[in-house]
Amino acid sequence: MFITFEGLDFSGKSTQAKMLHEYLKSKKISSVLLREPGGTTISEKVREIILDREHIEMTPLTEFMLFSASRSQLVSQVIKPHLKKGFVVICDRYYDSSTAYQSYGGKMELKQVLEVNDIATGGLKPDMTILIDIAPKAAFSRANLRGNAKDRMENKNLAYYNKVYKGFKDIANRNKKRFVVIKGSLTISEIHNSIIEKVNKKLKINY
Repeated sequence: MFITFEGLDFSGKSTQAKMLHEYLKSKKISSVLLREPGGTTISEKVREIILDREHIEMTPLTEFMLFSASRSQLVSQVIKPHLKKGFVVICDRYYDSSTAYQSYGGKMELKQVLEVNDIATGGLKPDMTILIDIAPKAAFSRANLRGNAKDRMENKNLAYYNKVYKGFKDIANRNKKRFVVIKGSLTISEIHNSIIEKVNKKLKINY
């Protein structure tokens, strides 16, 4: 089973992906936790380029192609081999992020983005995508509370994130069978419990 987590930066999706991974391990289910961009030596190097705050001149197209290259490597080197071995693969972001960020946010042609997404992944679609739904203003508030230095993607303005947020909502509405949308305003435990309920049903795990 291939499970992806999506949402705005600071939505809490990374925390939930880790918690699901730990839960599956506690159930003795073979699973692997990955992140995008990243997950392979090549992909991690691409990640450094994408997120470097000094690369302010990077265009949406360059950004998208770098994400896609990283994703292609991750799919072929890690995701597909683990799925063939029967692992549950959990990925913190996948191609829906490119659709939301580079198409809706970066104004790239949606059709072109979808076509490259399909090429980069070899047509591999998630079995379940969990969207942690948090509005941009709330995400920005969380970012300010943390006080950590933001990377190049996190440093974009509110208007950009409003477009990305709309993108995620539209993508989820178009793929209702695949998406599980959970309110990011819930507590960490409430979100986690909701996720494992859905995953348990999908994997037929006894509570």
